Amino acid sequence: GDMRPKLRQIQASLGTWQGRSVIILQDPLGVGESGLAIPRSIAPILELCDGTRDISALKIALELRTGLTIPQEYIENMIAGFDEAFLLENERFAQAYQEMVTKFRSAHCRPPILAGRVYPEDPKWLEFTIREYLDAALSEEKATSEIEHIRGVVSPHIDYKRGGAIYAQVWQRAAAAVQLADLAIILGTNHFACQKLFTLTRQHYSSPWGILNTANDVVDRLVTVLGEDEVFAEEIHHSTEHSVEMAAIWLHYFARNRNLEILPVLCGSFQKFVDGATTPIEDEEIALFVDEVNKATNNRRTIIIAAGDLAHVGPAFGDHYPVCMPEKANLLAADSTLIAAIANGDAENMYLQIKNEGDSRRICGLPPIYLALRLLGETKGELTGYDQCPADHSGTSFVSICGMVLS
Repeated sequence: GDMRPKLRQIQASLGTWQGRSVIILQDPLGVGESGLAIPRSIAPILELCDGTRDISALKIALELRTGLTIPQEYIENMIAGFDEAFLLENERFAQAYQEMVTKFRSAHCRPPILAGRVYPEDPKWLEFTIREYLDAALSEEKATSEIEHIRGVVSPHIDYKRGGAIYAQVWQRAAAAVQLADLAIILGTNHFACQKLFTLTRQHYSSPWGILNTANDVVDRLVTVLGEDEVFAEEIHHSTEHSVEMAAIWLHYFARNRNLEILPVLCGSFQKFVDGATTPIEDEEIALFVDEVNKATNNRRTIIIAAGDLAHVGPAFGDHYPVCMPEKANLLAADSTLIAAIANGDAENMYLQIKNEGDSRRICGLPPIYLALRLLGETKGELTGYDQCPADHSGTSFVSICGMVLS
């Protein structure tokens, strides 16, 4: 046929199957629910499926790349497998994707996808778990702090098992402010390969304790300013992205008896700023977003939450060296200058530090924290906790996280 298969943005990871080295392909959006494994020897097929070659051209190109003689039928079957798993950009995928979006939008609310995996599903048991984290954090001596009127929070989005203490310290500190707020703007990292800077939804977020209603009047105002397509094109990311949910659970714990609304925002990558000539301070869309959110929340007691982790370093994230004592000290030093910029409310300086290192430490909290600082304007912050969490079994890769309150 004249089919020219084109692979979507998928996740590829190395694995073994029956003693053989394979590449495991998964759809991060979860349209195709099950993954697929292909022999590592024909890995080049992944980049050859770019929509420019038909099956016979694929066969020739693959043989040139691998030196293997590959029967055409084998390639046909493999492409059929890709298609079956919704890994190809085609009509069949587009339809399944549309169905998924419709299903998400028509649901009563966005279900808590991490319940039963990262935290208990049972509301009582979840309450007990959060309480335990908070009690443990309380027992540590806390210096009396100068920050009274808290308007912002930097919270991790790592799992609670590794980040529990850091979550507890910052949320404990922000508890009174949360209990006074009418609206919480939750800015979370959008971990998907995405084109958009801001991804909104009108869906309410639910937790085991019930529903946190989305402030749809604010969503509507942003749609008017930024455009329907801009803010909803990648809305489906909300269904499986965990960053907002990880903060929402702590928020809900302190607001269970209150009618607190949320504005869940997934923040896209700043890669284009890090790589390019323009800076986020010159970006018109960011300026419009900040301006409109501030206008919309003018008369509401608002708290701004950035759900972001800091650095991701070591072999687990593609670095060529294990992170040992000297690297951990360097990591701490680099993180400290970053935290100092955040504490000064200096969004531009924070961004420039990351740009200057070419984002080599993969700071996934850059977009949400930067945007939180822009929304807060003049602000001062205080660090409530910092940690370097192991990210592999050999203790050679780490994710650094922090908690901060901003006034």
